[in-house]
Amino acid sequence: MVGGLAHGADKGGFYDMRRRFAALFLVAAACLVPSPASADERAFAAALEEFRRLHRAETGRAGIAGSSFYFVREGRTVAADHLGEQDAQGHVPVDARTIYHWASITKTMTGIAIMQLRDRGLLSLDDPITRYVPELARIHNPFGNTEAITLRQLMSHSAGFRSGTWPWREAEWQPFEPAGWAQLEAMLPYTQVTFRPGSRFGYSNPGIVYLGQVIERLTGEDYEVYVDKNILRPLGMHDSYFDRTPPHLLRHRSHSYHVRDGRREAAPFDVDTGVTVSNGGLNAPMPDMARYLVFLIGDPARQAEHELVLRRASIEEMWRPQIAAGEDFSQGRMAATTQSGLSFFVDAAGPVRFVGHNGDQNGFRAYLSLCPDQRAGSLLAFNTETRAVRNDPSNRETAESRIALATDRLCEALAQAG
Repeated sequence: MVGGLAHGADKGGFYDMRRRFAALFLVAAACLVPSPASADERAFAAALEEFRRLHRAETGRAGIAGSSFYFVREGRTVAADHLGEQDAQGHVPVDARTIYHWASITKTMTGIAIMQLRDRGLLSLDDPITRYVPELARIHNPFGNTEAITLRQLMSHSAGFRSGTWPWREAEWQPFEPAGWAQLEAMLPYTQVTFRPGSRFGYSNPGIVYLGQVIERLTGEDYEVYVDKNILRPLGMHDSYFDRTPPHLLRHRSHSYHVRDGRREAAPFDVDTGVTVSNGGLNAPMPDMARYLVFLIGDPARQAEHELVLRRASIEEMWRPQIAAGEDFSQGRMAATTQSGLSFFVDAAGPVRFVGHNGDQNGFRAYLSLCPDQRAGSLLAFNTETRAVRNDPSNRETAESRIALATDRLCEALAQAG
């Protein structure tokens, strides 16, 4: 009958239909209950919001002119924050095109270049450095033969060379860094190995300059040209470069500053790192560095493309601990548990393994940190140094360090979710 219920089988069908509607309602209701995955996402989102509050508060309190933060997860950028100004005098805001100086994070690219040459059969990591840079035999080594110092020891900062590349700069009119190899070569007979090579960690900038010489002499190309061809361009880092800024990018180049006695003062603009370029000459905007981070973490969808730069196994080899670096509070997580790998620093906090490198030069501070087991990592850049780096635990207490160490909690949230 129309508009009513039929008797018999039709009534049974009605009750069957009601049961089906009830089942569908239960399924729909179940879909509305937060799943473990969505709860995990909320935990990460809460950790990210907490970090963002800290980032804003600390940069403002410390008088930092400008800062940027990116978080990369599973091959894509999931957070991209820009605070303050790239030029405090001209009131130019920081944005995605702002170019920061990445200082010693350059060392990770130098290490990758060495691994590329190793994988091509052009060298061994246990080769003596004097095989490629024979001038180094003139360094005074009170512990034995300088020819026993290896590329591996240079990459892990255990070769015994001093920390500063050019410790004789005293006047403003002197070059920011020595312009050419001849200046460093002239000082080799007046240089000594400071501890027995291989016996302990000692962060060394000149050791990385010597690796830059290996790259140039084996390839016949300037360091900048080699890295541009073999790392930057293949990864699509087209706005990245070394030392002086090309004119078409100059308007995006960040100025830099020091905070001294409570006052923010401008540092020299757009400096040239000269012969020390392999130690700290990289300049790049955040999106380019995010591409580098994705490469380091690894993206299965782009594995073939990435392995044109360096094999996955070789990257992970660079993350194997070589020597304890816990007496150094300037690198990685700046902790007693830090270890030196090959051009990277490694550490662990609870369930999370961290891999990274820090950089500071001419008022810039930069931090690259990966949690590879969570397939994630962060980039943090500041154009203001609030206090000169000190190699003691107090280095963890600067505004820049507090913000950088707070990124750990993002990886920890992902680890707990997993």
